Amino acid sequence: MSLPQTPDCYPCGREAEFDDLPPRECVAHDDHWRVAHVFDTAVPGWLVLLPRRHVTAVHDLTDAETAALGMWQVNLSRALRSVTGCAKTYVVQFAEADGFAHVHFHIVPRMADLRPEHRGPGIFELLGRPEQERVTADRADRTALSLRACLLGGVAHP
Repeated sequence: MSLPQTPDCYPCGREAEFDDLPPRECVAHDDHWRVAHVFDTAVPGWLVLLPRRHVTAVHDLTDAETAALGMWQVNLSRALRSVTGCAKTYVVQFAEADGFAHVHFHIVPRMADLRPEHRGPGIFELLGRPEQERVTADRADRTALSLRACLLGGVAHP
């Protein structure tokens, strides 16, 4: 499938390599959306839900993209609860950072024992963490495969 992409956009760059992406970069997908594990977080299971074409504002989503969006958000939240045991999920969309203006929805597992200062918008303090605090690529891949199995109806845990 060939979708319109923008060269200076990180999500579009990953989409251009779709067939070679590791599990963490393609947890699940359909014709309109791709799910990836965030690469610079301290939170296992922090996902982003990305349109597979370049779009920079929610109001520019197609009717087909819009129709699938809610199901993705709910199904990912359910899978995160099953795989991580989270109390709830946060669903957030800004798309403002340089290289990340591509619309993307953060789907973040909020664990029951999350420190109060990291609840709500404070969760973003756990993004952009130093290398030694980040979820490793191996753990992100294991989590991605567990989430994929859960989304497909199987039972798996990282």
